[in-house]
Amino acid sequence: MSTGDRQALADFLRHRREQLQPSDVGLVAGGRRRAPGLRRDEVAVLAAISTDHYERIEQARGSRPSPEVLGAIARALRLTLDERDHVHRLAGQAPPPRHRSQGWVDAGLMCVLDALAPAVPALVTDDLSTVLAQNPLNVALLGPIASEPGLRRAFVYRWFTDPELRGRYAADQHEQLGREYVADLRLASGARAGDPDVRQLVDALSAESAEFREVWALQEVAARRTTRKVLHHPQVGRLELECDLVVSPPSGQSLVLFRPQPGTGTAERLELLRVVGTQDLAPEPSR
Repeated sequence: MSTGDRQALADFLRHRREQLQPSDVGLVAGGRRRAPGLRRDEVAVLAAISTDHYERIEQARGSRPSPEVLGAIARALRLTLDERDHVHRLAGQAPPPRHRSQGWVDAGLMCVLDALAPAVPALVTDDLSTVLAQNPLNVALLGPIASEPGLRRAFVYRWFTDPELRGRYAADQHEQLGREYVADLRLASGARAGDPDVRQLVDALSAESAEFREVWALQEVAARRTTRKVLHHPQVGRLELECDLVVSPPSGQSLVLFRPQPGTGTAERLELLRVVGTQDLAPEPSR
């Protein structure tokens, strides 16, 4: 990457950072700020990289950032898909295919995810069910899927390989939900014919789950839609939820939000989960 490209990248990132307020990205502002916009350390936290690493990029120093790091920074700065591609080009890289996130999350969906954070569990996935972002209440509901490595970020993979996650769902729904997840994966595999990400996911599931092999052989194809789900949470008990999907056409990513069913007490139990499930309540060790 040439010096000019590195400086252009640094200037672009700095400008975008200065345009954002903490409330724009779900952060609390805190005390007085000496400069407008987000601080560099806040961008680093949102992108899950070190502050030093981000500072070097914004100061046009150090080695070329990886596509994954650029995607994470684009997510942190709430960049649009076109802006994400621009960042990759400034870094001397070809933009990733539009169906590959490389850490980036649709900016519009992230805005909604931030707005829902206090009261409604929600997450963002790509078309392979890779969980790209979760708000704190969703982490309390399902666990920190978005921060897992590799295929463990794919919900369909976890459904067939992670008994703890699957055990949170009512047993009488397991078969139907499994068929829905696989039918949606087959739809994505047709849209991404020959894509190595699809092949890796299907091969891994086929190798690790006899149940997946049986359902995959049914050749069912259907997009995910609104679904009623019942979860048994270890901290707050039974949760009856309506799962709605909002798809962003430019990116193909989906916002999945978990609405409480009226009259079931789920809204009250979600409020309890917001209190007890998003903080560490473990007692301090005796001294």
